[in-house]
Amino acid sequence: MANILVVDDEPEIVAIIKRALELDGHAVSGYVGTAEIDIGNMGHFDLALLDIMMPGEDGYQFCERIRNKVDIPIVFLSAKVLEEDITHGLEIGADDYIVKPFRVAELRARVKAHLRREHREKTHFLNFESCSLDLDAKRLLVADREVPLTKTEYSVCEYLAKHPGMVFSKEQIFEEVFGLDKDSDSTTISTHVANIRTKLDKVGIAPITTVWGTGYKWN
Repeated sequence: MANILVVDDEPEIVAIIKRALELDGHAVSGYVGTAEIDIGNMGHFDLALLDIMMPGEDGYQFCERIRNKVDIPIVFLSAKVLEEDITHGLEIGADDYIVKPFRVAELRARVKAHLRREHREKTHFLNFESCSLDLDAKRLLVADREVPLTKTEYSVCEYLAKHPGMVFSKEQIFEEVFGLDKDSDSTTISTHVANIRTKLDKVGIAPITTVWGTGYKWN
């Protein structure tokens, strides 16, 4: 069972999500805005589902306010489908993006995949000339200093690093990281890889190579 936060300005949407996730045994706290949410109690939650377009503080703003306070998967729910909207959400710390209107079965599967990934056991290090990955703590280290990756960014790195030299398509990476077979989210993976490269470039390494027309590989 997980404790899940749901924020949407439409009470009907909150009720639908609450009923669906409670069927899977989760405890769901639903809000129609962020004003009444106790930020000091955010550590109680295992995952957050946030609508973007809300009056007052929107989902983007709330995500930015809590991202450095909690280390949980944050998933946006929104009818905004432009690439720049999705990209912005991922850049400010979200792990995933579900477009409205969504199927309840897909929502439940995405939540299950994120929670499963949170509890995946790691037992060792992967060491490379430029960096190392601590698979127990899910951290990427350069000269013993941690690079601040989101959970999804780290998972992309880990998947590629476990198979150095092998090329994986965006769809293969998405399926592995999120546990879902969904081939329409290549933009999501591209954005995560771009964010990873920006962070790794700052510490002077570039282990991910683009194989044009195919995908990505870890050198």
